[in-house]
Amino acid sequence: MINVVVIGGGPAGLTAAYELLKDGKGEYNVTVLEESHALGGISKTVKYNGNRMDLGGHRFFSKDKRVVDWWSSIMPVQGAPALDDKILNRNKPYENGGPDPEKDDSVLLLRERVSRIYYNNVFFDYPISMSMNTIMSMGFWTTLKAGFSYLYSCISKLPEENLENFYINRFGRVLYSMFFEGYTEKLWGRHPRDISADWGAQRVKGLSILAILKDVVSKILGTKSNKNAETSLIEQYWYPKYGPGQLWELVGSKIEEMGGKILYGHSVKSIKTEGGKVSQVVCATPEGEREFVADIFISSMPVKDLVNGIDTANEEIKKLALGLPYRDFVTVGLLLKKLELKNETKRKTLSNIVPDCWIYVQDKGVKLGRIQIFNNWSPYMVKDPVENVWIGLEYFCAEGDEFWNMSDEDCIKFAISELCKMGVIKEDSVLDSHREKVKKAYPAYFDTYRDFDKIQTYLDSFANLWCVGRNGQHRYNNMDHSMLTAIEAVDAIKRGSTDKKTIWNVNTEKEYHEQKSDK
Repeated sequence: MINVVVIGGGPAGLTAAYELLKDGKGEYNVTVLEESHALGGISKTVKYNGNRMDLGGHRFFSKDKRVVDWWSSIMPVQGAPALDDKILNRNKPYENGGPDPEKDDSVLLLRERVSRIYYNNVFFDYPISMSMNTIMSMGFWTTLKAGFSYLYSCISKLPEENLENFYINRFGRVLYSMFFEGYTEKLWGRHPRDISADWGAQRVKGLSILAILKDVVSKILGTKSNKNAETSLIEQYWYPKYGPGQLWELVGSKIEEMGGKILYGHSVKSIKTEGGKVSQVVCATPEGEREFVADIFISSMPVKDLVNGIDTANEEIKKLALGLPYRDFVTVGLLLKKLELKNETKRKTLSNIVPDCWIYVQDKGVKLGRIQIFNNWSPYMVKDPVENVWIGLEYFCAEGDEFWNMSDEDCIKFAISELCKMGVIKEDSVLDSHREKVKKAYPAYFDTYRDFDKIQTYLDSFANLWCVGRNGQHRYNNMDHSMLTAIEAVDAIKRGSTDKKTIWNVNTEKEYHEQKSDK
């Protein structure tokens, strides 16, 4: 039997463990080492006073059929978009088709995607669309300037040596300054001119004014589908009834049913190597230090910590790894009587709240980055979704900075004051609150990241070490991309291959997803 240690119980680590065990042949003895006491990583669901929080929002959408099939094999899929009034009306039978979410707990709901930008007290479509609402909200002259700015960017391309130029080439300088510059600086704590264009190439990919216009035309012609839409333009997605953590908890149960072990409170502190391979890892555990010997190691732990834990790593590689930047994350949950924002859309929502899953806050006068409305992700995330609104306020910061070090009480007061300043709530509407802090939520693309190829080459030199997932590759992957790195790694392991190229190539080229989705 081949012994495998999987470091990390997030989407990548759990996918790898599940894939190794699912054929039931008993070839692999799999142990998952999870530092915390919950599964899912940043995709876990936090439970608080009967309400649930999704840390950062996780849409279950992919253009890769393997991932889509994987999700639906774990949880049955509701057949049609979930209308909140039908889900919550116990007196009527469920009419949308597929499993009934009122009766079935483990179900993927099909949700309508709405995200907008809140800028100068006005809602704009996200991504920016060429709708009449956008033109009226921007004003005639600003729209005219934005149009000429975009046309100029089409004939005068800037060298894409940073994220600022990347955005300007696709949207023009006027739209960039309105909708990208300030928000990007909030997110990363750096101006876009100081960030590698790699981030835009990975996260934005084919999104541009031209892509948006194509999207509008496809809607008019009735030819649009999630399959041919840019990822940022999808209009429906799946979502577990009780949040993303529900799916990963279920995967964890299945791993244990198949004979795998999941050990909580096990934090890898050092990695021992011998003969060009990893021989064992040493963990801090609730019972003290413990060693794990294995034939294969799959790591989703942060590259910074992995490299600096390797006993044979030289000083140059350690220095590069220590310089890899991250952006940390704080979310404040507020339970409200109501929002002051009015639903002026045609979307039908429970209690007529705004229909948004996310609201992006571009206002440079507040630190707040995004507002999640958990009622709209799934009404089952909220203890009483008819009477209350449960929201998450997302803040981007650095571990140890002034905001990170605020007490829970001060941080919550600060968040409430910002929402009141924006006119989103009134202070007396707040019924309950909770704060969550997440370290290393977003791998960043500056500082020593420019030399990441050297770190990658070093890690690949260990034949039995496979780096997967967002932190495992220091790459700002979506959940499906993290899963794909694990699937590709397990495929290579089962073939007896030590070639890591396919794993590192996940989510690096726009064409990747279209090619894979056809197979």
